[in-house]
Amino acid sequence: MGYYDQDYDNIQKQKGNRKGTWLALIFAAVLGGFIVLFSMPALSNIGLLPYEFATPATGDEEEVNVDNNVNRTVNLSITTNVTEAVEKIADAVVSVINIQKTSFWSETASEAGAGSGVIYKKANGKAFIVTNHHVVEGASQIEVSLTDGTRVPATLLGSDVWTDLAVLEIDATSVKSIAEFGNSDTLKPGEPAIAIGNPLGQFSSSVTQGIISATERTIPVDINKDGSIDWNADVIQTDAAINPGNSGGALINIGGQLIGINSMKIARESVEGIGFAIPINLAEPIIEDLELFGEVQRPQMGISLVSLSQISNYHREETLKLPEDVKAGIMIRSVSTLSPADKAGLQELDVIVKMDDTVVKDDIDLRKYLYMKKEVGDELEVTFYRDGKKKTTVLRLEKQSY
Repeated sequence: MGYYDQDYDNIQKQKGNRKGTWLALIFAAVLGGFIVLFSMPALSNIGLLPYEFATPATGDEEEVNVDNNVNRTVNLSITTNVTEAVEKIADAVVSVINIQKTSFWSETASEAGAGSGVIYKKANGKAFIVTNHHVVEGASQIEVSLTDGTRVPATLLGSDVWTDLAVLEIDATSVKSIAEFGNSDTLKPGEPAIAIGNPLGQFSSSVTQGIISATERTIPVDINKDGSIDWNADVIQTDAAINPGNSGGALINIGGQLIGINSMKIARESVEGIGFAIPINLAEPIIEDLELFGEVQRPQMGISLVSLSQISNYHREETLKLPEDVKAGIMIRSVSTLSPADKAGLQELDVIVKMDDTVVKDDIDLRKYLYMKKEVGDELEVTFYRDGKKKTTVLRLEKQSY
């Protein structure tokens, strides 16, 4: 058994030992601090520190004051694929001014509207411009405004209502560049698209950017403004802004190549970002015909038509005597004398249901097959019903007269 003060003596001895230890540690820390402090410049100089160590300036050193408020001019050169594409074609996109007489009896004329056009060719001192049919429709005079503001008179070489295309000719003296045709058949949804034109008739050479929304859109068109659909236009859909006045302007790819002729926009309050352009691969043969012949060289059958959907069930059964399973087709309303249809034996009230191996449901289908798939001089096999009996005949297509 021990005494109470035995533990006390041991504790005092331990406290004394701890006090000495702490003094040693403090002395070592202070000494280490001095060593580090005085060795940092040397360590910095030999690159062992991740930063530079600055020593206080002495009287022999020059003091430099930095003014953070000094204004500096920085020149930036911003060049992108878009700016390069636009620069490549910009001078080829022009404004087209439609000038009309104020009245039938008047000799005075005024600007009736303005659109856009694209210079695509220079030859023999002339420049050729593609635009929309509706941009120049009804014009008694046409003028073209180039990108530098020069206005020159234009001659209308030809215009086509079905594709909404027209070709103009101007003197090429002031023309700086022409557009390069791209390939609209290789377009993919999502790739960049740039529209250049003259929106609202006053903002020439305006550029809008978007993407190809769809490559194969079919838009119904009322050609003669009678409220019924006459044609289905094949177009490129884009969300690049196409506004009034942009019609006839250029839709280009990121390489600055012409891939479409801006044509139309869905105009509804609830719809935004839907514009359409005529694919350049579709437009090119039309442009060539308009330039060379003043019209599109299309084949004709020599008949007038009415879609079966416009005929009552009574006349389908009693007058045309069609089988019950024939629900669609085109009835011949009249046949022109000595026309291809007349020579092939087609008659009034015959109902056409097939052209070659293609089923045709209405007059739009028939027109589209004839204009897009056949040429003047081609043979065409026609399948039709007469008095309830199915028949076929072959005719040779002739050039359409306008």
